[in-house]
Amino acid sequence: MNTDFDILIIGGGMVGASLAIALRDLPLRVGLVEAVAFESSAQPSYDDRTLALSYGSKRIFDSLGVWNRLEARGATPIHHIHISDRGRFGFARLHREDAGVEALGWVVENRALGQALKAALAEVKNLVILCPATMETVEFGDVVQVTVRRGERVEQLNARLVVAADGGRSLLRDQAGIAVKRTDYGQTALVTNVTPEKPHAHTAYERFTESGPLAFLPMSAGRCAVVWSLPPDKVERLLALDDVAFLAALQERFGMRLGHLLKVGRRAAYPLAYTEVAEHVRPRLVLIGNAAHTVHPVAGQGFNLGLRDVAVLAESLAAARRDGRDPGDLAVLSRYANARKRDVFAISTFTNSLVRVFSNDIGTLSLVRNLGLVAVDLLPPAKRALLRLSMGLAGRLPRLARGLPL
Repeated sequence: MNTDFDILIIGGGMVGASLAIALRDLPLRVGLVEAVAFESSAQPSYDDRTLALSYGSKRIFDSLGVWNRLEARGATPIHHIHISDRGRFGFARLHREDAGVEALGWVVENRALGQALKAALAEVKNLVILCPATMETVEFGDVVQVTVRRGERVEQLNARLVVAADGGRSLLRDQAGIAVKRTDYGQTALVTNVTPEKPHAHTAYERFTESGPLAFLPMSAGRCAVVWSLPPDKVERLLALDDVAFLAALQERFGMRLGHLLKVGRRAAYPLAYTEVAEHVRPRLVLIGNAAHTVHPVAGQGFNLGLRDVAVLAESLAAARRDGRDPGDLAVLSRYANARKRDVFAISTFTNSLVRVFSNDIGTLSLVRNLGLVAVDLLPPAKRALLRLSMGLAGRLPRLARGLPL
């Protein structure tokens, strides 16, 4: 079979770049197509937002040789998590000692992760990066034929497997005709960072309110990343406020656990929706990351879920290579899809349940959820179960998450 690439990844954001790095030691020809230059301020994956990386994601990045670069760029550990329901009695506290780890997770800036991934990509010998370049058309047959535009030049590339890593509005997914169910949460995430009066002490706060969850995550230089989920009309009003009025509104919602909020950074807003696709794989096609699933940012699980897609897919492709199998064969890809079903279902159910149960002010439900928080705080088995799920350590872990080579 005469092809340009064994694996052609469409989308060089955080998930697509991570997959290219994960395949670095395999005897495969890999291509990566990305529309926006990595160093551009318009690069959507590497903007001013932050990510909460789970303990399992740290292990994967460690295996990929990316973690040391992230540590050097200010990854901030989470030692404690405080969960509360605003105006109610329930709360739960999770500590790194409960799980016997050095941190429950880490907070990294998207821009810092982008720089770390770019540096790691430069060392991948079996990779060809086409950037800036955009995919225009795709046709599936004995090989995948992908038309790519690079400036004024249009090229046709052939691949044995094409990977859709081009985000929640995936063009590759749409051109393949894969059905997508999109459920609007009726919320928009307002993201920023603030400097509080008191040290954050490496504590992440998840505060549920009747209008949506509010997260404060510890960052470098004493700052906290803020992810505030609200109805769109309220977000518009908050974005229109000056810094003093905005900090007052945020203070009223969060409370005084960190003292007065002294300074706020740039604010941005992103609409929130849950998406699920009818098919994660087809012959010669696999969807990963946001192209395959998007979830609510509550509990910070979205990117971690996508990174586990990367780890399992890389392991599946390594096994196929050892067995002399075609990487685009449906049987190979179906094994990958089956391996991901349980994790995707568990995280989707977990995050959707949190949003439904906590984003309202129904009396009976408020009592039940607060008793649940107290149970998590007091009962070690419940606490361990929640920790394993949120840390990305539930179920069978891929080799990269166990520190093992592919």
